[in-house]
Order: sequence, then C-alpha cells, then structure tokens
Amino acid sequence: RGLMFVQKLSVDSDWHYAGKGVKFGDADTAICWYRPQGSQTYRVIYGDLSLVEDVAPEELPEAPAHGTDLSFDVEADVPQGSVAFVGGQVITMRGDDVIQDGVVVVTGNRITAVGPRGSVQVPAGAHVVDATGQTVMPGLIDAHWHGGMGRAGIIPEESWVNYASLGFGVTTIHDPSNDTGTIFAASEMGRAGLTTAPRIYSTGTILYGAAGSFKAIVDSLPDALFHLKRMQAVGAFSVKSYNQPRREQRQQIIEAARELGMSVVPEGGALFQHNMSMIMDGHTGIEHALPIGEIYDDVVQFWSQTGVGYTPTLVVAYGGLGGENYWYRHTDVWDNERLLTFVPRRNVDARSRRPIHAPDGEWNHVTVAEMATKLDDAGVTLNIGAHGQREGLAAHWEIWMFEQGGMTPLQALKTATINPARYLGMDADLGSLEAGKLADVIVIDGNPLENIRLSENVSYTMVNGRLYEAATMNQIGNHPKERGSLWWEMSRAWEKRDGAVVP
Repeated sequence: RGLMFVQKLSVDSDWHYAGKGVKFGDADTAICWYRPQGSQTYRVIYGDLSLVEDVAPEELPEAPAHGTDLSFDVEADVPQGSVAFVGGQVITMRGDDVIQDGVVVVTGNRITAVGPRGSVQVPAGAHVVDATGQTVMPGLIDAHWHGGMGRAGIIPEESWVNYASLGFGVTTIHDPSNDTGTIFAASEMGRAGLTTAPRIYSTGTILYGAAGSFKAIVDSLPDALFHLKRMQAVGAFSVKSYNQPRREQRQQIIEAARELGMSVVPEGGALFQHNMSMIMDGHTGIEHALPIGEIYDDVVQFWSQTGVGYTPTLVVAYGGLGGENYWYRHTDVWDNERLLTFVPRRNVDARSRRPIHAPDGEWNHVTVAEMATKLDDAGVTLNIGAHGQREGLAAHWEIWMFEQGGMTPLQALKTATINPARYLGMDADLGSLEAGKLADVIVIDGNPLENIRLSENVSYTMVNGRLYEAATMNQIGNHPKERGSLWWEMSRAWEKRDGAVVP
C-alpha cells in the first residue's frame, strides 16, 4: 500500500526509513528500508519489531544483489539525409588546420567528409548550405554551465534556456552542479529527440562535504565508491567534490573515480593553496579562477606536468570585478536581438541596463585571463565556462576574454571547442570537424580569426545532424519544422483577439 516517509537515515545514503507499523505486502507490522539507485530500487524489510529499535540503526542493512529494474529503452534520435556546408572558411580545430573554400558533409548525425571544394563530393539530394563569406567550425562546448532544466520534476517541452544556448552556437554543456533528477531527465529527453536541446551532461547533485541538506559522507574508499556508483547509475560520468573538509576524503573520491572511469572536478573556494593541493592530487581540472594577482614559473612548470585542466569561468573571476559586468558596461546587452528572442526581457534587464562602471585597468578578469594564457602556452588545457551567467551569449564573452588575456583568436576558439572536448573525455566524437565525429557544426557570419567579436554572429547551428536557423531556432534542411512558442510568446497571443484587448 505504499511507504510512509518518516525519516531519512542520512542525506546522501539514499536509504529511507519507512517506520514502524507500516503495512507493506503481507507484513502487518514491519520496519522497511528502501534505496533507489539509478534504475534499480532495493528494499529491506524487518518483520520482527522486537529485534529493532525505532531509530536509525548504526549500520545500514545489506542491499539485495538485485533490485527492481524500473528502466526502459528509447531509441536515440538520428536524422535522415545529408547536409553539406559549401564554400566557407572551415576552422577544423585539427591543430592549426584552416581550409579556405571548404566543404563539410554530414550524413545522419555524423560528419562524413571535410576538405577543400573539389576534393569532397556532395551527396546527391543533400541539403546544401552556401557558406560563402562565412566561417564553419565545431559547435561550442561550455565546460562549466549552470541553469534550470525544469521545476518540480517537470521538463518544459519548449525551453528558452536551451534555445538560447543553441541560438548562440553552444551545442554541448557540462553542468558541475545541478538537480540530479531534472538534469539527467532533460539530457535523456534531448537525446531521444523529445526536446530541442544541446548535448546535456552534468555531475548531478554535488558531493557536498559541509553540513547541509545534501551532505555526502566520505570517510573511506568504500564510501566514495558508493557515492560515485549511485551517481554513475543515474547517468553521470563526472562528479563534483565540494567542500570535503579533509584532503584524504578528496583523494578517496579521486581513487574511486579512477576505478570507475569517471572524472572529478572540485570547487576551489577562492583558496590558492587549496587549488594547488587539488592539482597535486590529480583532479580532472580546476573550476573557477585562481584568486591571486600573478602566477610565477613554479606554478606554470608544476601545473603543466600534471594533465589537470583549468576552467577559470572568467565571467565570475575571483579577486575583483568579473567579466560579466564588463560586457554589460561595454556592450548593449539589453538590446541584443538574438538574446531577447529567447530570454525573457525581465531576466536580461535586471542585470544589464544599469551596469557597473570602472576604469579599464580595474577589470580583474583580464588579469585572470593573462595568467590562464601563460598556462595554455605551457600546455595546460583551458576551457570556457560561462557559468550560466548570460544564456548562450556568455560563452562568446569567455572566448573574447581569453583573447583579452593574450591568446590568439584561434587559441581562444579552441578553449570553446577541442579543449573542452578533451577535458570532458569526448574528443573522439566532439570538438573538431573530422570524418566520423558527431555532427555539431556552426556557421558564423564573417571571420572570427580576424575579429574574434564576430563569433556571436551565428547564422546556423547544427546539433546531432539537425540543422537550425540560429536566429529563430526553426529547424530547416531535411526536416523543416517551426519551433514551438515560448511562454511569453503564448501570453502575447492572448493579449489581442479579433482586434480587441482581452482582459
């Protein structure tokens, strides 16, 4: 007859106590514990109340070897037909390879050919995109993204957050802290073609070490393995180690990740010595900026030999004024037509219309970007991470700010493509335009190698082989389809009816 939720044994153990006297199956009185883990749900029932106190036991009950499988299979979305991008400058991200008057051919959801015009045959019947005077490059990958994918377990069919990302050419996002249930549901719906969305990846709920409503207790390697296995079971390939107070606890999480083939990103907390120990321990990367004004050769030499990446999130750079406010000050974000097509005006106006003013030499993100460029030059993998600060557009701010720190335009563009693909372990399928890779492609009006600020002028976005007009997010090509209305667009439709104002 169902379970009465009385008490949770510990917040992140996921074992729930149903209490005494609960009717469960044939047992009139029982103490029941149950635990969901991914698609499996396990239960343990004690029928003899005389043997158990009405409190949480000191040790968890052993789970059965097999639970009840609640999963089901759905086919992943793969479009039919071919698309060819013809005549544009192709920035392949294979080293420094740039093809003038190039051709990129896509069949289904994979790239099948890349090369100069004349060396690549366009399939008969392919939808041809004339990219003359434009730049063709891989879709952008935001390595540190945050944002809501739903509420109360409900995933919107038409998500303005996802449309905004795709409208600015962001075809993959990685969120290192989100609601487990919502983010992975949104990811699966996108993969199945039930919604229009970037490729969505996440750590899910963080492995939080401080007191709070979702504390993850890690006092041993088995503890760490338990937490990583339960996150892996719901679809995570990465976890976020956040405020585990002892270094040995962070190391236990890393060792568990090595056993399971997972990535671990930490929260630096604006502590330089903390960051250095995280690098030494072998985390996948450092998230957020080093909170200092300069780094010296000891840091560069040390870090460059570790394989640990760096996502400084310049929009929220620690230690001073962050990049987000710089772009509100120097560009008319409140009047950005593409942004306002997908993002409610009230969200944009609240942060952009009355920006912070400061002298040019006092914008801290430039200092952080200069330090990041030193590390990039030494071989550290640098990635964009727009932090969800300004939907889609902020990914371009990240690219532009890396150039402000001394990177070449091509270096800066790599921080949004091949670098984060490698960082996330996806470079076999994403991050460059090569035959066999997944078809995430964007077309930009103009040449961002000459003017990096042109990168936001995305005219076409292709994600997983489906082609969209970026300004509207209407699907075109082999499967034309207008996008659905967003909530405020539906509200406007009701404002007037038959020429009369509807109350």
